[in-house]
Amino acid sequence: MILLRVPRTRRRRLGVAAAAGGLLAALLTAAPAAAIPDPGDTPAGQKEVSRSAQAEVREAIESGEIPGQDEVVHSGNIEHVANIPKDVLSGTNSDLAFQGRYAFAGNYDGFRIFDISDPRAPKTVAQVLCPGSQNDISVSGDLLFLSTDSSRSDSSCNSTTQPATEKSSWEGMKVFDISDKRNPRYVAAVETACGSHTHTLVPERGNVYVYVSSYSPNAAYPDCQPPHDGISVIKVPRKAPHKAAVVGFPVLFPGEGPDGGGNPGAPTNPGVSKTTGCHDITVLPSKDLAAGACMGDGILFSIKDPERPRVIDRVQDNVNFAFWHSATFNQRADKVVFTDELGGGGGATCNAEIGPNRGADGIYDIVGKGERSKLVFRSYFKIPRHQADTENCVAHNGSLIPVRGRDLMVQAWYQGGVSVWDFTNSSKPKEIAYFERGPLSTDRITTGGSWSAYYYNGYIYSNDIAKGFDVLKIDDRRTDPARWVHMRELNVQTQPDYFD
Repeated sequence: MILLRVPRTRRRRLGVAAAAGGLLAALLTAAPAAAIPDPGDTPAGQKEVSRSAQAEVREAIESGEIPGQDEVVHSGNIEHVANIPKDVLSGTNSDLAFQGRYAFAGNYDGFRIFDISDPRAPKTVAQVLCPGSQNDISVSGDLLFLSTDSSRSDSSCNSTTQPATEKSSWEGMKVFDISDKRNPRYVAAVETACGSHTHTLVPERGNVYVYVSSYSPNAAYPDCQPPHDGISVIKVPRKAPHKAAVVGFPVLFPGEGPDGGGNPGAPTNPGVSKTTGCHDITVLPSKDLAAGACMGDGILFSIKDPERPRVIDRVQDNVNFAFWHSATFNQRADKVVFTDELGGGGGATCNAEIGPNRGADGIYDIVGKGERSKLVFRSYFKIPRHQADTENCVAHNGSLIPVRGRDLMVQAWYQGGVSVWDFTNSSKPKEIAYFERGPLSTDRITTGGSWSAYYYNGYIYSNDIAKGFDVLKIDDRRTDPARWVHMRELNVQTQPDYFD
């Protein structure tokens, strides 16, 4: 059966059994571990909704307009082939990276390594307990990188949470040796200004450069005072990762005054986040380009000199974008998709009240060449299926599906699920496939859903905040050519040239 559309962009229910399985894990380093909320990737939490909203959710489920609680539904061209629930690491699942037959899954408590040589039966190779949200994750050769953006007592995996006002608080980047996938080894830590919310690798033969994205929430943090208008650049020698160090702090938003440059936010631009740093950066090394999603600004910059990235163009959307979250180039590097994480991932923003243009993707054409390139807005894209008022849902992390001549993307939408969509015509994007679960709760917003959904070597992998590691298979003539593209390594924020 396939899921049928019904009026008002709602849909009928379709019961599809979810594959599930638990696997034994190798535990390594052990240690104890309505209103729209503030932006910035909200960790798991709960917020009760009104009785009338609860009644509406139950009515929508009973009428078949939305899936039942925890019910798995998907379009006819998607197959749900595997699910591996959370195990030792019980925190919020976060980002994903890939290398050969392995997938690396971040979690606020550490990271987990899967053997995906058989994508229909992933096996846990190792779990490393190393608390420090968000544990944004990347891999390059024998090195694995983790971001820490929460106040820790020290840089070790045995650290404890402590108030950010403590001068001894530690936040930054951690580096592991993963030459032995069953026994990752912690080899370096680098403290960075305002910690590391996310990071992006710019790999070279002898070194790996790490662009550290972080932002200053307020002036109460002693190590994160404004202006925080740039990014930390770390240089990691591959043969001596213990010598990793910050080599620069390029300013991306120069300006005068105590807060530097960038979007001033409220009260000048109500509802828009004040720019005090970047949330995420995607680099396209083959074109010496990068795109930054920086709270109130979207930027395009050159990385010809990886230690000194330079801004080419900068755009703002003070009407519909609240928090510029992430960026994705198309293969020809003449478009960028920026996401707006309205509500920080904790709000119910995929409903009629919020509408189709907020908490959505913004598609921009890159017009011109080289230093004269400009970002030109074309359209918004948002999933066409309304979600319950108890489901956190907003645009989040995704990747290209590599097909020559088409711009196809798979993307996570938290409890909105996983969407596959086509932006070949940047003015008329359209969804072509989807996968989702029904609400985690019918009486309160319980944070969950897909944090990251990426295409890798023939399958779609999703890290669900609450439900664990999902594997999907898409069977569609538009995406079929991607099956012939095989990568040896994939960090989505270090976007490859798939056809080089």
